Amino acid sequence: MDTTDLVLAIFHHLLVLSLAGIIGAEFVLILGDLSAATLKRLAGIDRHYGIIASLIIIIGIGRVIFGLKGWEFYVYNWVFWAKISAFAIVGMLSIIPTIRFISWNRQASGSPGFQVPAAELASVKTYVRAEAFIFLLIPVFAAAMARGYGY
Repeated sequence: MDTTDLVLAIFHHLLVLSLAGIIGAEFVLILGDLSAATLKRLAGIDRHYGIIASLIIIIGIGRVIFGLKGWEFYVYNWVFWAKISAFAIVGMLSIIPTIRFISWNRQASGSPGFQVPAAELASVKTYVRAEAFIFLLIPVFAAAMARGYGY
């Protein structure tokens, strides 16, 4: 049981750090020139965002079921639910940027002179900033939970 818990924790943390890196990459890329190559890169990075977020959920469920603390620790812990809520909000905030990245990439592929509409870009920047800000709450809640808060 110790080894299972350790392996799940390691993968969970590595995936969360990877997701932070992806949000950071999107944040930086949307600040620069949005050429066709950059839009293609954004769409690819965002695809990995979805894959990694899905893996975080799967591994997280594994931690709840097979972890040393037992499922009761998580289910009855308000800090855990705050962390899950923050993760869900980040996921919901990512929907608009994902839709835009796919749309922009398609339009840039079909029309070499495509320019990202300024209003859409401003909207996406707001969403990605909000994602990054809310994402910062996740390790705060995780650290509090690991120290027994909320139970």
